[in-house]
Amino acid sequence: MRTLCASTLIGEFFVIGFAGLVAMKSDDLSMGTVWTVCGVGMLLSVVLCGMVTRPGGVRLGWAFQILLIASGFVVPAMFVLGLIFSVLWWASVHYGRRIDEAKARWAAQAGAETGAGAA
Repeated sequence: MRTLCASTLIGEFFVIGFAGLVAMKSDDLSMGTVWTVCGVGMLLSVVLCGMVTRPGGVRLGWAFQILLIASGFVVPAMFVLGLIFSVLWWASVHYGRRIDEAKARWAAQAGAETGAGAA
């Protein structure tokens, strides 16, 4: 699960950076504001990569997805991109857990076969 979720978060890192470039064209926002908000978002995406397997990590990831969608109020394209990344986040969590369970079953099965061969 960690690999899939971290890949999604790193993708979001780049999308946030590109959204910052788009947001700089807005006359309502200062460059300092745009890059402070984008920098915090980019840093948060990297920090969440390391927190995915910790308790509450997936929930924080969902909160991050909501923030990404909400950024569409500043850069309208982020509504669509945030929704796409939310679907990718769901898929990463869902299929990542299934892969982890299959790996655990495979490891248990391999361990049982090794133990039976030694006896």
